[in-house]
Amino acid sequence: MAGGAAGGGKNGVRIVVVGDRGTGKSSLVVTAVSETFSTNVPPVLPPSRLPDDIYPDRVPVTIIDTSSSIDSRNKLAEELRRADAVVLTYACDQPETLERLSTFWLPELRRLEVRVPVIVVGCKLDLRDELHQVSLEQVMSPIMQQFREIETCIECSAFKSIQIPEVFYYAQKAVLHPTAPLFDQETQTLKPRCIRALKRIFILCDHDRDGALSDAELNDFQSVELTNDAIDFLKGIFTSYDTDGDGALQPVDLVDDLFSTAPDSPWTEAPYTDAAATTALGGLHMDGFLSKWALMTLLDPAKSVEYLKYLTYDGDAASAIRVTRKRRIDRKKQQSDRNVFQCFVFGPKKAGKSALLNAFLGRPFSDSYTSTNEDRCAVNVVENAPLQGSKKILILREIPETGVKKLLSDKESLASCDVAIFVYDSSDELSWKKVTELLVDIASHGEDTGYEMPCLIVATKDDLDPYPMAIHDSTRVSQDMGIEAPIPVSAKLGDLNNVFRRIVNAAEHPHSSIPETEAGRSRKQYHQLINRSLLFVSVGTAVAIVGLAAYRVYAARKRASS
Repeated sequence: MAGGAAGGGKNGVRIVVVGDRGTGKSSLVVTAVSETFSTNVPPVLPPSRLPDDIYPDRVPVTIIDTSSSIDSRNKLAEELRRADAVVLTYACDQPETLERLSTFWLPELRRLEVRVPVIVVGCKLDLRDELHQVSLEQVMSPIMQQFREIETCIECSAFKSIQIPEVFYYAQKAVLHPTAPLFDQETQTLKPRCIRALKRIFILCDHDRDGALSDAELNDFQSVELTNDAIDFLKGIFTSYDTDGDGALQPVDLVDDLFSTAPDSPWTEAPYTDAAATTALGGLHMDGFLSKWALMTLLDPAKSVEYLKYLTYDGDAASAIRVTRKRRIDRKKQQSDRNVFQCFVFGPKKAGKSALLNAFLGRPFSDSYTSTNEDRCAVNVVENAPLQGSKKILILREIPETGVKKLLSDKESLASCDVAIFVYDSSDELSWKKVTELLVDIASHGEDTGYEMPCLIVATKDDLDPYPMAIHDSTRVSQDMGIEAPIPVSAKLGDLNNVFRRIVNAAEHPHSSIPETEAGRSRKQYHQLINRSLLFVSVGTAVAIVGLAAYRVYAARKRASS
């Protein structure tokens, strides 16, 4: 092997590409280096070096192309003995080249005592006969059982630019982060030291020492909401304090009576102060009262339970708080069983975000403009028309344009978002351009972190004339990203076009209306290819899949910044 220690001390990785003539070795190398397919490729390329920053480890990768002719066998053997890893190719449209892996190439590597990781690569995927599809796992499993030195099997297409970077990523990964210290290929089991390390990690993460990792310990975000028992209790409390029977609790009722047994009222500061619909005198109807409790439970469940106790609720926390199902499971089941949904509201300045929140709370429209510099919440009950009598609580969280950058600096920032809306002034072309940029930024962040959510576009100020290309632009973006056309509304005219019910409907069906960026679409195509068994790895190498996901995120961000 080439000199240097594996991992952080490695100063370069030398990858030698071998295989039968015509299997696509040189095209594979050229496409990896230039990121474009060329029809004019010499039979054998000179040594080629990939950019240092192409992979997260930033270790230089040198690729050595070789000739399979008999006259070049001595040169081939010399290069193989200097290799850190070997990429062994066959052609997907030439079954005989696949057979030659086990009848010639792999035995030849053993004869030459080449003891380095081997990545088997099926080239020319685009030429494979679609009528005779064969699972890569089915084909390669017997070969990998016989030749344990094979780390990974992957199929690719230089012509279609499918999985080319991944080929050399796996080869580099096998050198820098070898599985041999962790996994015994002969027995197909984890080694004792690896098992001890995993047990140690488990113990460190099992904070409550109950012998199992809870959802919180796994950092898999879930929401909480009040149980029916707690809601029934609060309804009874509301009725008992509504002594005049007008269906509303006045501010003095809340402070002097309802929360008199508590240290203070929990709703005197943001985000609760102005978050719910009120009467002309500032009182709360039943829906507004329950909405504030729902908001507090979502944002601070411990505080919600504490104040329930102050109101003499005699149940424990488990009977008051319901932990909802994971959002990713909701997406798989294509429906949500939540009763409380949180919607993030994005948009440029003067787009009409605050006017929309005010309309949600039943407040009159105002022509005066006040810039929102902090996050603001509005919460209300939404009637679900298709299911008469069904109600959901919707929380709108307005994100100022200046606060988006800070929000996206946290990879968990979208974890609590059930649905997002993007608001723009339909009469202003610049407002449209800014909101589409926000949509792409949020969608990209969701794709990178796994917190994707349904998204809707809301075109405000429908009482004004739209800018000239409005219909054309909105149709193009909606179709490109796979979401609904913008919803036109006018807060000034009170024409809201059922927008809040449509937001709840999107949240209830979390698998739909999820925008897809170009980078996300490419990533999805990769996953679909992998799911069709274009990639097959040994059990010990399966850990590299995690690293590949990290690489793809790294590559997408690198492309975006260039």
